[in-house]
Amino acid sequence: MGGVRTAVMRSQLGRARGLGSAKSGAAHWWAGRVTALALVPLTLWFICAALRLLGASHDEVLAWIANPFVIVGLIALLLATFHHVQLGLQAVVDDYVPVEGVRLALLLSIKAVCFVFALAGIIAVLKMGL
Repeated sequence: MGGVRTAVMRSQLGRARGLGSAKSGAAHWWAGRVTALALVPLTLWFICAALRLLGASHDEVLAWIANPFVIVGLIALLLATFHHVQLGLQAVVDDYVPVEGVRLALLLSIKAVCFVFALAGIIAVLKMGL
């Protein structure tokens, strides 16, 4: 009988403590950190390469892009960038848009726009590099 009375006397916070989030906040947080970590060397590599290519001819730039390692690096940069953008905007929408229907529409729009931009960038890299 004491166990039942104790359960009834506990507050809502006490009952919920230790149960974790109802959503996948930790996975979202980790994905944001991993993409940010990946973007550091990729962005530095791209900036250094762009600075070295200043004044280069169109053909020299295309020859640089044609290197398979460069193609992979550019595609990785595009994927990491747009995934990171999508994660960041999703966090903003989740935190500040209270209406469920509007939130869902915004999240789907953000995912679609990021997907289309990433795909367009990948197609451009492949078209220039191959």
